[in-house]
This record gives sequence, structure tokens and C-alpha cells, in this order.
Amino acid sequence: MPGFENLSLLTLVWVALVLAFAGAVQGALGVGFPMLATPMIATVTDMRTAVILVLLPCVATTVTNIVMSGRFLQTLRRYWFMPLCMLAGAAIGARLFVAFPGFPYALLLSGVILLYLYLDRLGRVEWAFVSQHRVASGVGFGFLAGLSEGTANIAAPPLLMYLFSLGVDRMTFVQILNLCFTVGKPTQMAVLTLEGGVTWTQWAVTLPFAVIATATAIAGVKIRDRIDAGSYRRWLLRLLFVIALILVIQYGYSTFAMAA
Repeated sequence: MPGFENLSLLTLVWVALVLAFAGAVQGALGVGFPMLATPMIATVTDMRTAVILVLLPCVATTVTNIVMSGRFLQTLRRYWFMPLCMLAGAAIGARLFVAFPGFPYALLLSGVILLYLYLDRLGRVEWAFVSQHRVASGVGFGFLAGLSEGTANIAAPPLLMYLFSLGVDRMTFVQILNLCFTVGKPTQMAVLTLEGGVTWTQWAVTLPFAVIATATAIAGVKIRDRIDAGSYRRWLLRLLFVIALILVIQYGYSTFAMAA
């Protein structure tokens, strides 16, 4: 991985702006930080550097959402199994990322997102088996979210698919998402540190970005309180569509840059 000292001032400004924007979205919707920040930063750095720059700020915005949303212990008692499944998936996904960094994980995830949005447009995403088998479905979707987290640095799409079908209220929705996020990122960080060659100094360099993202996330949470349930779901679906497009563009850009 190239050292952060090789990043230009313009690149660092872009990273700060992206993380500030992603933090605000994370606060307003309870999700979206790595989905937005990772591919946007990867347009000016390599994918590995983008993952490292995003990780600690993402942890900071996740904790901010948990603290400011409330009812965390109630959600933990009911959905405790999901972060454990995500932990296993993230560990395997991070190892796959280290072993096969050139595989188009992001492009694969983009295809899954677009397929889901197409099914939603047809009205075929209210899967009865999810509500009928909440725990079993949560185990599967939690593992897939962890796998996606470790490879493409994005865990939310499988979790959103699960929660939309489950039909939980918005507060629980946000808490389940962030409960799962709390285990995925630290696991990814541990694997990248122990097996991926990332040093503690490199992690420390990203702390100022975490402060920026936290500040905008706090502002975003205050905006979320004013959004009605119907608008909240529509914005989440639009966010997924934007993320899918960003992933495709980022993959095309990186492929073109490598060929050149």
C-alpha cells in the first residue's frame, strides 16, 4: 500500500469532503457511510488505501448513531445473533480481500443491489420466509453482510434487504444496522493489521477524518428525526441505487486506469 505521505493536498481535501458528506448521510439515514465514501475515495486512490481511510471514520459514525438513537439494549437482546454472524462473514471476507485483492467484489455487489431494486419495483421483496423465520434469516443475511463488508467494504445492502422484509420500526431499523456495523469494522481492522500489513501509525493518520465524519453525523441524526417513515424508505432505496452506480463507475475507472 502506498504511504499516506504520497497523497497530494488536493486528494486529502477530497477525502475530507467525501467523509464529511458520508457522515451526514450516515447520521440522517443510519447507513451509507462506507457505501458512499469507499468508492468515491477510490477514484483518487487505490482501493486498499480507500478502505483504510474509511474504516475508523466509519466506526466513529456508527458509535454516534448508536449513542444518539436510543433503545440499544432492547435491540441487542432481540438481535444479538446478527453481529456474531456478521463477525464470521467479515473475517472470511477480509481474508478473501487480502488473498485476492483484484477480484471485482464491488462489481458483484452492484449487480446484487440492482437486482434487488428491480425486484422491489415489481413488488417482490416482501419475502414471507424472513418474517416467519426471523432468526434463521437473520443468520444468513448477517453472514452475507459480513462477507460483503470484508470484501467490498460495504455491509448494508444485505442488511437492508433483511430489514425491509422484516418490517421493523425506524428506530429498531437503525439500531440493528449499527449493531452489526460495530463488529464488522473492528474485525476488518484486525485482519488488515495482522495480515494485511497496515501499521498503527497509518490508522492514527485517519483519526482527524474520524472527527470530521462524527461532527457531520451528529448533524445528520438531527435531520433524521424530521423524516417520515415513507420518505425514509424511499431515500434508502435511492441511496442503494446511487451506490450501485458509484460502484460500477469506480470499477470502470480503476480498470481503465490499470489498462492505461
